[in-house]
Parts: sequence; C-alpha cells; structure tokens
Amino acid sequence: MTGHRITRLGHHGDGIAEGPVYASRTLPGEGVTGALDGQTLRDIRIVDPSPDRVAPPCRHFKSCGGCQLQHASDDYVARWKAEVVETALAAHDITARIGAVHTSPPRSRRRASLAARRTKTGAMAGFHARGSDTITEIPDCHLLHPDLMAGLPLARDLARTGASRKAPLAVTLTRSRGGLDVAAAGGKPVDGPLRVTLAGLAQTHDLARLAWGDEVIVTRRAPEQEFGPARVVPPPGSFLQATDHGESVLLAAAEAGLAGANRIVDLFAGCGTFTLPLARRAHLHAVESSAEMMEALDQGWRHAQGLKPVTTEARDLFRRPLLADELSRFDAALLDPPRAGAEAQIAEIAAAKLPRIAYISCNPVTFARDARYLLSHGYEIGEIQVVDQFRWSAHVELITVFTRTSG
Repeated sequence: MTGHRITRLGHHGDGIAEGPVYASRTLPGEGVTGALDGQTLRDIRIVDPSPDRVAPPCRHFKSCGGCQLQHASDDYVARWKAEVVETALAAHDITARIGAVHTSPPRSRRRASLAARRTKTGAMAGFHARGSDTITEIPDCHLLHPDLMAGLPLARDLARTGASRKAPLAVTLTRSRGGLDVAAAGGKPVDGPLRVTLAGLAQTHDLARLAWGDEVIVTRRAPEQEFGPARVVPPPGSFLQATDHGESVLLAAAEAGLAGANRIVDLFAGCGTFTLPLARRAHLHAVESSAEMMEALDQGWRHAQGLKPVTTEARDLFRRPLLADELSRFDAALLDPPRAGAEAQIAEIAAAKLPRIAYISCNPVTFARDARYLLSHGYEIGEIQVVDQFRWSAHVELITVFTRTSG
C-alpha cells in the first residue's frame, strides 16, 4: 500500500496525484492509500477526506459506471465544471465571464442507453461498471427519470428474447409524449418469429415504438417530442438533449442571444430542438447530416401553427460546411456540433462575417479552439453559461454568444 495526496481532478473525474497516479472517486486535497497498479491506484482508502466529500445518494455508485462524481458536493461539482471551461479557454489565452452553472435535478434523464445481457437463469439490464464489461443492475438509480426506470423490465425481456450469449444488447430508452420510445441494437437478426415476439413485448410493456436494429418493429402511438409549438417524431435512437431542464436553459439562452435576428441558420440542427422554437420569431434554415432527421423536422413544422418559414437541408457539415457565400443571406447562426466541434464551419461563418453566433458545445476543448478562431477574426465572446445535464458525470456543456465587433 502506498500513500498519495490528490492534487486535482482530471477530465474524466478521476483524482490525480503526483506521478501521475489516477485514483477514482477521490477529490483534490484528500490523502489516500491504495495498491499501485501501473499509474492506477486500486483498493483506495480515504485517510484524509475533503470537506467537499459527501455520502453518495445512490447505493449503486460504487459498482456502477453511470456516475463518476456522486461523492462530491453539488457546489463542488459546479465549481469544477466551470473551472474545466476556464482551463480549456486559458490554453488558448482566452478569458471570459463564466455565469451560472445550471444543474439538472436528480431523476430527470429522459434518454439513456442501457446494456442488457442474457444469463443462465434469465437476463440483467443496467449500466456497465466503470472500465468493465460487467453490467450493474440499477433498481434504485437516482439519475434516470421514473419513466425510463419503468423500461428496465423491458430491457431484460428484450435480452431474453433476442440477445446473443456473446454480447450485450444496447437498449436506448427515450421518453416521449406517446410513452417509451425504444431502440435496440446488437441483437439477433430479425426474422418472422422474432418480429412477432418483439411486437408482443411492445404491447405488454405499453411502448410507443420499438425498433430492432434498422427496422421499426411496431409503432403503437406516435413517439412525439415537443419543440416549441411543434410536435416531432424523431427517427429511432435520434439525438435528444438529455433533460427537459437542460434543453430549456439552452433554448432560453439561444433565444436571448439571437433576439432580433430575422434569418437564422441552425447548423447541426438534429430534429429541430432549437430550430422550431426559434421559428416563432425568425425564418430558419436547418442543416443536419441525416435526411431522416430533416424529414422529421419538416413534418413537425408543417403541422405546427404560428411558425415562420423553415427550410431544411441534409448535408455533412464536416465534409461540406456551408460556404461563406451561402451564409451571406443570414444574420445569425446557431451551432450545436458534436464533440469534434465545428472547425471548418466556423472558418466559413467568420468569412461570411455573420453578426451573431450562438454556440452550444459539449466539449470545452474543441469549443475553445473554435472560439480562438472567432476572436482572431473580429468577434467578441459573451458570458458563458455552463449546463450540467449529465449530473454526477464529468461531462460539461455550455452555451455562449459571439458578436462581431470589427472587420
């Protein structure tokens, strides 16, 4: 056993001591002992606890990999996530005001992917243990909305029915207006008997929709999502903001930052989470790589009342970003790219000299890179709001608005 003093948290939420030595579920300032396995400390004992340490609210925390930071106080986690953003910006010599940190409440996740596996005696479903293929069952999870918790028996039934013994089934559960929207991947190839059995499970568990691989097995009720005044039926397994709370915070910030804009381009638009609410006040052009998502957005707009014109375009913005001359007809942009950021697209936006850009990011590192480019091309950065939709995780999201001031 060796003793160590934790000096900081890494980007994955692990405590880090000199060496470096990585110690999960520890906090800065803590004295710890454990068995050193390479650079990883195992069998950790907290000798000198941090004042920010709290009792984890969930009994599954020690074995489950779904959360990394339940041992830290909410205030500490909020401060740390703000510091993650500050550190990423500082690496590019950027300073910005960090405003409020908005943390979604417990039991509010409305979309989650579970692992489900057949066993000798039946099946199990839950989250993978940290750094392991072992599945931890989560009957008392403090993370998921109760509607998703009701899907655990279904996930087990799907594993019994269609999972192989060799690999777990990935079961994505999403809350919708019509009930649970379920997409399973990694199972046996669907055939006639399996299709009949799956349809029966959808009825037994009162699902809105069940998809198996690339096939929709049954739609019993429309799995609609509300985006402003519009109702949208996304393709199975589509991206959705993790919580209603987080979505509302991001939308409010985007609406405030883009107020007065008449023509907005929404890049990486998904199924219209922000496009359709913003269309109450402005003309929108939505761009996303998936033609299915764009069709869902378009149908939602066509059946909604009180929205201004919305156009859609299926386009891979990494390979074919909108060019400066294509962007010239807009007076604002909204971006919500994946973790890779939007390096090529940002260059075209800057070349087009769009007056305002609302930027939503799920990766402070790539955000800081893109921000540096904008700041060097005549923009200034506004206050950053940190949005913690993935409570008790190391995941950090943010939104800010860039305003063109020169050039």
